[in-house]
This record gives sequence, C-alpha cells and structure tokens, in this order.
Amino acid sequence: MKKLAILLFLSLCCLTGFAKDPESKTFLALFKTSELKDHKTNIKSIESQFSSFFSTKSYDGNSELALIIEIPSCEFDACFFGEFLVNLGDGQKIQLQNLAFRLFDLSENQTLHQSYLAMYEESLLQKKKVSKATKATSHP
Repeated sequence: MKKLAILLFLSLCCLTGFAKDPESKTFLALFKTSELKDHKTNIKSIESQFSSFFSTKSYDGNSELALIIEIPSCEFDACFFGEFLVNLGDGQKIQLQNLAFRLFDLSENQTLHQSYLAMYEESLLQKKKVSKATKATSHP
C-alpha cells in the first residue's frame, strides 16, 4: 500500500512537471493620432491602463500609433479584446474597438502564416518532383 501511494505521488509529480503551459496571445492595436486627439487621450495613457495587468509596448513615429499587448493564457479573440474599456482624459470610458483604428490577434495570424508557408513549400516540392519526372522521361 505504501509503495502504491509513493508510486501515485511520483507519477503525479512527473505529470505536472511535463504539463504544457498555456500559450499567451499577442494583440496589436493601431490608432490614428487624430482620433486620439478627438477623444483627448494619447497612446501612453492607453498603455498605462493595460501595463498594470499585461506586458505592453507602444510605438509612435511617422506612421500609425501601435500598442502591442501580450496576455498570458487567455481564451479570447480580437473581438473580445476590443470590448475592453479605456478611460479617456475627461473621465469617460470607451471600448477599445471604438478607439482603435484596427485590432489584430498576432498569435492567430502567425499560425495562419505558418500554415500558408507550409502549403507553399509543399507546392514547391511537388513542382520540383514534376519537373524532375518530366526531365527524366524526356532524356532516355
């Protein structure tokens, strides 16, 4: 009985040690400067609202303002992410999707990109096989 309990305990320890960590998701929110000015807010203010809970990075420069937010182990998409409320400078709250120019789920887009890349590489391999086969049959 004692051996069975030790075996059960060790197997549970091993299984939890090899358990897969839930993957984090990365979202990209693009903003237009004019829209942020209309709502009397800025990218740093929006970033500070998310940075207390999530890992964030903001980029501003010559193009659109961008905010990258990495959320650990979440089960929602860009639509749900867009429903987060953002505090404006005058005390009002607005949904992120109404303030942002575009919202992207970079994690989903990366897996989609990987699948497209795999399909493209597979088609290249098939074309090479066909061209080798035609070369082999044309040279007797």
